[in-house]
Amino acid sequence: MTGVEDTVKDFWATRPRRPRRGRKIAGVAAGIANRYRIDPTLVRVGFVVASIYGGAGIVLYVLGWLFLPEQDDEVSPFESLIGRGRSSTSSAFTVLLCIALIPTISWFFGGFFPGFPGFLSVLVVGAGLYLLHRNRGHLGQAPTPEPAAQPDQPTTPVATAAPGGGTTMPLPDEPREPAAPAAPEVPVDPATNEPPPVAERGEPEPEVRDTPPAWDPLGAAPFAWDLPDPTAQPADDEEPPEPPQRRSRIGLVTVGVALITAAVLSSVAGGWINPQHIIGIVLAILGTGMVIGSFRRGGRGLLGLAVPLAVIGIGMTTVFPNGVQGGVGDLNVRPTSLSEVRDSYERGVGSVELDLTGLPASGRVDTRVDLGMGDVTVIVPESANVDVECKAGLGDVSCLGREQSGTDNRMVASDQGTDGAEGLDMDLRVEVGTGSVEVLRG
Repeated sequence: MTGVEDTVKDFWATRPRRPRRGRKIAGVAAGIANRYRIDPTLVRVGFVVASIYGGAGIVLYVLGWLFLPEQDDEVSPFESLIGRGRSSTSSAFTVLLCIALIPTISWFFGGFFPGFPGFLSVLVVGAGLYLLHRNRGHLGQAPTPEPAAQPDQPTTPVATAAPGGGTTMPLPDEPREPAAPAAPEVPVDPATNEPPPVAERGEPEPEVRDTPPAWDPLGAAPFAWDLPDPTAQPADDEEPPEPPQRRSRIGLVTVGVALITAAVLSSVAGGWINPQHIIGIVLAILGTGMVIGSFRRGGRGLLGLAVPLAVIGIGMTTVFPNGVQGGVGDLNVRPTSLSEVRDSYERGVGSVELDLTGLPASGRVDTRVDLGMGDVTVIVPESANVDVECKAGLGDVSCLGREQSGTDNRMVASDQGTDGAEGLDMDLRVEVGTGSVEVLRG
């Protein structure tokens, strides 16, 4: 446990920073990839998979947005909100993220993915981050700058007192250049008070030399310099460009396998295999291709196909669990005899209004109403004995005076009406994927 605690503390101290470039939304996945030197596509695939299977992906992404500091910021947005330092994210937007986190947690852990799967996805993602930091935590850290070494300064010889006191020791003799000979005096013309031209002075012309004189054995004289022309030196920090790599075909191969699999499963669909299962299998193939492609520098384009397909899959498994059946539009029905009441009333998108107040005062009715998205209203007689089950995946439920709102709503009610146990018996089941359910007396 001590090792686990140390790893968690080190992760928090060296937590990833969200970059400003190369990000898709807030840079959480890109920051984790840069911190541990892995492909960002692999991290994004992990968030998508955790969102679909268990629902923890979006929750953890919002938490990363709140608690991972942005590049060049002192602290994270949440720490800046409580006064721990400076962050480029505004306080108003940070408060909005905190508010958005509440329905997000309620949605994924109490709605689409209630109970064990949601917590299991959190544990899997947390264990993955722990192992990643434990094995690659030493990568991606900025090196601590070391203090520059001070150059050795030349010391000036200092004269010391001679033994005996009062007198100083002479400094060591330094080499001296020989004194230049005195220039000869040049006669001045008395008429013009100027020296004669150089050509008339009779002085020897200066010697042009290309070798150093005897007093300059190191060739420091300007005429002995023979320096090469300066050439541009490559910078030490510049790396040679990488050779172009061959484009991976993992994306094309994955799409081909997914299409063939979907075609084969569609031809044998029936029984256990339904459209929801086909979409799930295709998503698994695309996810496998993205994981393999992250190691072979390919397959990034599969993310653009997997995300909309995942949205469709979620809609088909939650909003339309039985498929888009019954068409689109409004359905208004008012039967006046028991034989006119159908076993079921279905609509994919729209509204359903079933008025049962015109039925006889005795007999029995068993029916159900299924709606994918929209509003359902069922009106029952005042004297009928009603046993009803109301369900709504997301929305509001009002079942014989009892109300409930939110996600995964289910209510069961029984009422004998105004005449007690006598009269018409009704067994109803009303269900909607997204929308409202209302069962009332009229």
